[in-house]
Amino acid sequence: MGERKRATMKQFNNIKNIHFVGIKGVGMAPLAIYAKEAGISVTGSDIADEFITDLPLKEAGISPTVGFDPQDLPAKLDLVIATGAHGGMTNPQVLEAKKRGITIWMQGEAVGKFMEGHFGISVTGCHGKTTTAGMLATLLVKSGLDPSYLVGSGTIKPLGAAGHQGKGKYFIAEADEYANEPAFDKTPKFLYQKPEIAIVTNIDFDHPDMFADIDAVRNSIRQFLQRQGRSQVAIVNGDDGQIQKILPLLECKVITFGTFANNDFRVSNIGHIWQKTTFFLNHRDINLGQFSIGIPGAHNVQNASAVVAAALEIGLPIETIRTNLPVFAGAKRRFELIGRLKSGAQIYDDYAHHPKEIAETLLSVKQWFPKARITVIFQPHTYSRTRALFDEFVHAFYSASEVIMIDIYPSLREEPDLTISSKMLVDYMQKIGTRAVFVPQKEDVVEYINRQSMGEGNIVITMGAGDVYKIASSLLASSV
Repeated sequence: MGERKRATMKQFNNIKNIHFVGIKGVGMAPLAIYAKEAGISVTGSDIADEFITDLPLKEAGISPTVGFDPQDLPAKLDLVIATGAHGGMTNPQVLEAKKRGITIWMQGEAVGKFMEGHFGISVTGCHGKTTTAGMLATLLVKSGLDPSYLVGSGTIKPLGAAGHQGKGKYFIAEADEYANEPAFDKTPKFLYQKPEIAIVTNIDFDHPDMFADIDAVRNSIRQFLQRQGRSQVAIVNGDDGQIQKILPLLECKVITFGTFANNDFRVSNIGHIWQKTTFFLNHRDINLGQFSIGIPGAHNVQNASAVVAAALEIGLPIETIRTNLPVFAGAKRRFELIGRLKSGAQIYDDYAHHPKEIAETLLSVKQWFPKARITVIFQPHTYSRTRALFDEFVHAFYSASEVIMIDIYPSLREEPDLTISSKMLVDYMQKIGTRAVFVPQKEDVVEYINRQSMGEGNIVITMGAGDVYKIASSLLASSV
């Protein structure tokens, strides 16, 4: 790939003050921290609820105001960045900014703007975006390249905040397929990015409130990969049947990864040892040897092989990659160890909210802890997803010993649907022999777990994209 001059925020020469509406979102907080590091004055607003981004924002010196009162909008402003949550373009502060003639960008558009002038590496796919982007950012940081990055999480271990303005030329961004603004601009967010390298981890049906079917998801990703034509490199999961359908349509250079024999980067001999996953990797006919990662799961081995392919594409030596790949220890809410109960059980938290993610995560936990009894506390996320993928959810928990289901987390972007519920999921799960119970309220789950007196052979995982993670900290607090 050719050299490209590093951006020095020249596209923001006239932007000295930015206000972020909904600043606590995992897509927004990294943007705000990046802007703060770039020397821009940053303010923000959000609801009072606790978020996983609260601490990194505080450590960056950013203190959001509570609520969206137009009077709280700073008098001196050059730009407002908003999110699809909290009303999007109809948010009171956004409307006030519009009335004052202030430029407004949505989060997806802002990521694309921030990437301009850098050598962009975008990571998309329906599952694994955050882990793959975080792993690649860690690898490049530890290899001395000081990349900029925007990863959809609170923190990355061991880097800290998930947003950073680096001095190097590379810019790594998570590329979300969801709508830039659900009501007024249904353009998928990633279409605002124009990277030199695009990684696609997989294609699956998600966001039924955005996409009619899997064909619509696949077509949006094809469109993303055709943005820059022959100048772009696409690093894609060659095992994925939906990705295989779009490969003949692409003009760009394509590099495939996966377990199939015809992939450019072929994974084999996956092993699981204490707190480490190992694998061998071939690049076509060349044996690159053994690699290891510090997170569990065959799906994360696939993610790691994509990272290796990207690192080689930009010219990193193979031994540098092999040494620094295991340094990545996970992103916030991705199989994150929270602590241990006084009774001995280990408490983990994970963001998995799609049936495929749930099944893969639980299988990887089972492989790392083959003798453990695994209890999952699951919170379905959005009525539309629960309804559209109901059967898949019912069968997703086969690696768990017990499933505790709490009420559906209602997204701010959709209306309640009383025809679907967590109780319905539990009823169907019980019919197929899954040990599942319905405990609607988070505080009642804490009491339920504490009554079990779970010992050292037990692992408890809170799982979902909502606020289920709060149960983990409540369990630890009640165990003291």
